[in-house]
Amino acid sequence: MPRRLTSPIVIATHNPGKLAEMRELLAPYRIEAQSAGELGLAEPEETGKTFAENARIKALAAANAAGRTAFADDSGLVVDTLNGEPGIYSARWAGPNKDFGIAMNRIQTLLIERSAKAPEQRRAHFAAALCLAWPDGHTEEFAGRVDGVVVWPPRGDKGFGYDPLFKPDGFDTTFGEMSAEQKHGLPPKGQGLSHRARAFMTLADACLR
Repeated sequence: MPRRLTSPIVIATHNPGKLAEMRELLAPYRIEAQSAGELGLAEPEETGKTFAENARIKALAAANAAGRTAFADDSGLVVDTLNGEPGIYSARWAGPNKDFGIAMNRIQTLLIERSAKAPEQRRAHFAAALCLAWPDGHTEEFAGRVDGVVVWPPRGDKGFGYDPLFKPDGFDTTFGEMSAEQKHGLPPKGQGLSHRARAFMTLADACLR
């Protein structure tokens, strides 16, 4: 049986965009949370080969350092024509300054080198792995994804990361053009569209309701 999540927790991230989304997802459940950055916790080296492994590394590191339950996410953009890149290296493609403009240009350059111009040649998905970890080493893990296409040029200034580059299936707008409620709002107000929201809904069913 899944372990129930109670306050307070640590959100194991130093990424302000990701932190804002995770806090918004937790808000309806009145879960109090501080980020690893706010607590001055070091960022562990992400040595995993999958999103799930890296989420587990971050969650366990924060739980051990803070002595309380931690909530971590590892996520990224997976482009079919690029053999799954950038994948788990999505953040690293943005470099030390987290310049996702550089990362998006790199994706476009690689796609053009492969003559990938038609939408069917630019298929991609966002993947998210969420991990809850307790100081005793217990973990609960969840996954979500949303499929779509890579567009060019990037559109919109909302969201963060690769959001302006990604148009989910069934929509005419990119994640970068969507409001927070459209992108990751949970039912009944939102559709739980994003990869992180889809993973969170399975987490909520298991550990929050």
